[in-house]
Amino acid sequence: MEAPAKSVKKDVVNILAEAGIISDEQAQRVQELQQKTGDRPEHILIQQRMVTQQQLAFFLSLQLGIPFINLRREGVKADAVKLIPESVARKYGIIPVALKDGTIVIAMEDPKDIEAIEDLAAITLKRIEPVISTAQDIQEMIDLNYRIGGELEEQLSQIPTRYRSSAGLREARLSPETIAQAPVVRAIDLLIKQAVRDRASDVHIEPQEDRLRVRYRIDGILNEVMGLPLSVHAPLLSRVKIMAGLNIAERRRPQDGQITFDMGDREVDIRVATSNTIYGEMTVLRILDKAFAFMPLPDIGFLPQMLGRYLMMLKTPFGMILISGPTGSGKTTTQYASVNTLDSVGRKIITIEDPVEYHFSNINQMQVNPTANVTFATGLRATMRLDPDVILVGEIRDAETAQISTQAALTGHLVLSSVHANDTVSTIIRMVDLGIEPFLISSALIGVVAQRMVRRVCPYCSRPAEVAPDEREAYEAEMGEKRSEFTVGAGCNFCAGTGYLGRTGIFEVLVISEAIRRIVVKSTDADEMRRQAIQEGMISLWHDGMMKVKLGITTPYEVMRNVFSIS
Repeated sequence: MEAPAKSVKKDVVNILAEAGIISDEQAQRVQELQQKTGDRPEHILIQQRMVTQQQLAFFLSLQLGIPFINLRREGVKADAVKLIPESVARKYGIIPVALKDGTIVIAMEDPKDIEAIEDLAAITLKRIEPVISTAQDIQEMIDLNYRIGGELEEQLSQIPTRYRSSAGLREARLSPETIAQAPVVRAIDLLIKQAVRDRASDVHIEPQEDRLRVRYRIDGILNEVMGLPLSVHAPLLSRVKIMAGLNIAERRRPQDGQITFDMGDREVDIRVATSNTIYGEMTVLRILDKAFAFMPLPDIGFLPQMLGRYLMMLKTPFGMILISGPTGSGKTTTQYASVNTLDSVGRKIITIEDPVEYHFSNINQMQVNPTANVTFATGLRATMRLDPDVILVGEIRDAETAQISTQAALTGHLVLSSVHANDTVSTIIRMVDLGIEPFLISSALIGVVAQRMVRRVCPYCSRPAEVAPDEREAYEAEMGEKRSEFTVGAGCNFCAGTGYLGRTGIFEVLVISEAIRRIVVKSTDADEMRRQAIQEGMISLWHDGMMKVKLGITTPYEVMRNVFSIS
């Protein structure tokens, strides 16, 4: 049965060349790489970017007479998924789609894989009907449809009963090796892997009176994913502490550490923090996935007009740029994206962060360490003697850091930092509150960016619909136009029924003009500064949010929920 499959595989490259999809030189290159690596020609074609996954899937569908399925549109049926274990689906790169009359429809990247089809038939005891889809769509569907619940319960049930309490752990005097038994290890691995697949930024493991609550923060919102028996709290917590290098015997004092977790295709850094509560130790795992860190500025959410203004600021050779907003508003992401636009070869860039969340090449990153007397202020003083061109200060929290940052901006350095403030104008007022003289602010400051994060409408289930009267009225009052329907998400597998998938920024960009400098020096009048800025073309956070509502990117509810301070 395998011989025909091999001959078909051999013909794929030649037929693509005959159809003019690839050149003869590319076909020769594929054959050479196949002989050298032993990889399938389909994989080589995609890896060498000669064709896209979509093009190859359509071609195979036509060549073999096997239907192509758009998994994002069609989805998969839960009763079909239950018939094939996750390990088998990942091994063969397949996803069960549907059951019909004793036949199971299987989406495959390579429907010519006879070995996979025979194994699937043996596992399910059903006839296999292959359909073609792209590897990317199949992988997404595997991540979406195989959840950790059942497997996690199976692993937790294998933990010896005598170890399932704090008292049991103390009496047994368990060593790290004992706590690192396979069921506990597997359980924590499952929790973290599912969190990364779900795009969670944090995992909260919280003991309650009658259960252990596990929640993921996804797109800024906490979602409860499961409740576990309290009996598994102690071994799970001890395993996390060992992974993070914490003291498993210390239960009263807060601790923090870090884990580097292997996802298979990439590594994910995790910050761990523990603290005691009345029901036991609570743990939060902050997931720092580099796949989401390296975002270029245009992808963060700047509309073209604002992006142009901000890029103009970054081209200034010296001065200070401040980014403001509450915790969780994306300030660090914007700072990293900004630094990545700068020339890190011809300019020396030094960052001072607390903590260093992501590592960048060609950039010198310093970690705040209070126990060694390395604070933002002391680190900044040291940085000034290291001949920097650009300095990124993670956050201005105190008068000393504000003072040194301002001096650095006035002495020929480009300084980027963040401040906790509600909008652009209040950021300037905050600097005055920290003791910086208005005339120094007016001389040093290039501009201010205020931002928030809002959830994006899920593109897979978006549709026009009516919204609540207060949402409609808020939009109409700001945009000066009446609308009866807005783009919202109906809820689907991709967005876990929320109607939202991913987040984007909304921004307010204030460029410090000569007129605004005079206002800062004269009176630091917030209302006057705001009026002048709007007159010069500044778009407010509120208006930028409603512009994204008009474009169908988000909803009025999201803007109202996040832009809670409107001047």
